[in-house]
Amino acid sequence: MDQSSNETIERIYHGWNDALAHLTVENVGNLLSFYAPDAVLESPLVPHLMKTPTGVLRGHDELRKLLEELARTQPPTRKFYRTSYFTDGKKIIWEYPRATPQGDQQDFVEVMEIENGLIKKHCVYWGWFGFGVIQRDEHHRKKS
Repeated sequence: MDQSSNETIERIYHGWNDALAHLTVENVGNLLSFYAPDAVLESPLVPHLMKTPTGVLRGHDELRKLLEELARTQPPTRKFYRTSYFTDGKKIIWEYPRATPQGDQQDFVEVMEIENGLIKKHCVYWGWFGFGVIQRDEHHRKKS
């Protein structure tokens, strides 16, 4: 992995997480800026929040709608503890584990394919605790 690849991966690993952790409807564009204009995102949260038959979104317009809804509905169990990532310079993978030093959080594995410094494809794999949040519809309950 060359220096520019390493810098890109570090920028995405830290910057994307920070943008998501501070997501509001007003600053969705900050998170969206990490994605290629024709990026693809796959997640079980998509049909849940967007009421679509599939968990696949394509392009900034579709991603923006999801991110705006996510900004309005992130439950308190969505925390951002993680420890490291794996990469080959073209793909980056990391885990948000269920168990953290501060207690349970929604558990995910993020897999992102990077092209020209942007996320080209993003797949989110949910663990049992995080999937329970969907089953209990915690995204549509008011934030406390």
